[in-house]
Amino acid sequence: MALQSLWANKLRSILTMLGVVIAVASVIAVVTLINGANNYIATRINNQGADVFTISQQPAFTTSYKEYLQYQKRKIISMEQYLTLQQECTSCLQVGALQSSVGRVKFKAQSSTDTQIRGYTTLMPEMQNLNIVEGRGFTQADDEHGAHVALVGYDIYDNLLKFEDPIGKEIRVDGVPYTVIGMGEKQGKTLGQSQDNWVAVPLTTFQRTYGGSKTLTIYAKAGSGADAMELASDQARLIMRELRHDRPDQPDSFTLATSDALAGLFSQISNSIGGVAVAIAALSLVVGGVVIMNIMLVSVTERTREIGVRKALGAKRGDMLMQFLMESGLLSLFGGILGVGLGVVIAKLVAHYGGFPAAIALWSVFVGLFVALSTGIFFGVYPARKAADLDPIVALRSEF
Repeated sequence: MALQSLWANKLRSILTMLGVVIAVASVIAVVTLINGANNYIATRINNQGADVFTISQQPAFTTSYKEYLQYQKRKIISMEQYLTLQQECTSCLQVGALQSSVGRVKFKAQSSTDTQIRGYTTLMPEMQNLNIVEGRGFTQADDEHGAHVALVGYDIYDNLLKFEDPIGKEIRVDGVPYTVIGMGEKQGKTLGQSQDNWVAVPLTTFQRTYGGSKTLTIYAKAGSGADAMELASDQARLIMRELRHDRPDQPDSFTLATSDALAGLFSQISNSIGGVAVAIAALSLVVGGVVIMNIMLVSVTERTREIGVRKALGAKRGDMLMQFLMESGLLSLFGGILGVGLGVVIAKLVAHYGGFPAAIALWSVFVGLFVALSTGIFFGVYPARKAADLDPIVALRSEF
């Protein structure tokens, strides 16, 4: 009976469901994208290793422009500090460093702009979980002698060297010639940005070309064991504070970040974004619920004689209450089902065209359907009670 009633007013039913559809779709899309981003970050951190920490001039994420300016006033992480930390941090199994810039890469008539130019020490590809799929990585001799050799990302191969064997080819990075000795595996996009548009050269070569005024980012790997990370990071912090002349009453003039801290920070940011989206969706649900209640009140008014006939034939108060609650509940449930489908489609389209990772969370589907159904029932109670409380004699006299 409820389905027949909704089908008899198809256009009105569809328009009534729109609020619920939009609300549920927005929640599903946001949760799917956030869940995908969290899974991606967790996978990348786990692949890099929970035993790797970084030391940099400023954190990876800043929450305001004021903080960014404050961090920019810090002294750079210099080459001398890196070398000293490498020698004195006995609790660190490996220590590497990188510098970066943005430049232009050219091969014959083809060129690539806005390419990340990385200056690597020998161990950096391994510490950044960068697998060399063709050729070889850097050797200690390459770094010590400032060799003009380069590793390239997949975008450089795909755009410049696609129809040739990249190994042994000469490319120009900001006008300087380098011989390609290796290519990194394809990493895809993160949050819509390609991770393969890069060229890496030995750090000593990088500094000869771009100078040593850019700050370094130091990567350090702790040993195995439950307390190894804490021991290594504490020792590295003490060494860096001494090198940078930080007084005991002052905070660190650098940022030491562990994998767990980065994952936690990203999770906080994504949860905040998700909270805002859920709040907006909640408002949409309230609006959709009010629309459902309004339409159900109209339906009760239009069907007053029907209600009177049913009650005269023996329908009880509970029967009428259930009938109209079933209609409002089905209306919102169908809206929830359409919203789940629309939300998944939106998330997949964003993932496909924007390179944003997406992963459907089954709990969000069930929660979306449950909330949609609950909204319909909650806002359908008043119209249902009004229908159930109608006097059959008065209802039969109605002209509707």
